[in-house]
Amino acid sequence: MMMSFGTPAYDISHLLGGGVLLLSFVLLYQRRLGAVINAFAVQGALLACAAAWQGFVQGAPGLYVTAVIAFGAKAVAIPLALRLLIGRLGLHKAVEPAFGIGASLLAAIGLVGLSVMVVLPITAGGVTPLARVDLTIALSVVLLGMLAMIARRNAISQVIGLLTLENGLILGAVGVTGMPLVVELSTAALVLMVAVVAAVVVFQIRDRLDTLDTSILDRQRGDA
Repeated sequence: MMMSFGTPAYDISHLLGGGVLLLSFVLLYQRRLGAVINAFAVQGALLACAAAWQGFVQGAPGLYVTAVIAFGAKAVAIPLALRLLIGRLGLHKAVEPAFGIGASLLAAIGLVGLSVMVVLPITAGGVTPLARVDLTIALSVVLLGMLAMIARRNAISQVIGLLTLENGLILGAVGVTGMPLVVELSTAALVLMVAVVAAVVVFQIRDRLDTLDTSILDRQRGDA
């Protein structure tokens, strides 16, 4: 299926991609772990829908596999595991930001603007208009995932930021026509392995310091 400006296929693609980006802003705005996990689950579901829709419009059945994996992992399995984790550790409390919510959102807007200034000029004439916008949205999601890791002191929130970053990588991969499925899946597997390691670190921090506030690590270095 060919997509051009103003067609339903084009509009739906950007609606789904924009939804994934919007959820990145919601993740930065939320103050409680439960709400952060809910937003991440919804983002995972939208990512799965975006991958399935790209599979339809590109005529690429392999993207349906990506969609199923994304939905099962990002919208169901990982949120469930995180809820079990915070229940086990008794972490039903507010997320502690490294700086204010307003400052985080302003920084996020700036990063989206940076994505536009970086991606659109270097892709001019090289890819389709749809792919240009998809790559801009994907880079924005990646940068906002990095921001979420920096702007939160809670280790679980930082792990969610890492997984959000991966969502941006997958969104960019499925938006490029002809991207091999093995590249998409290997990228997802790599970041998920990093997330597993991060989860182990979370348990170590909890066991040794009796808290998941990563700012306390500064006081444990012995510099003061």
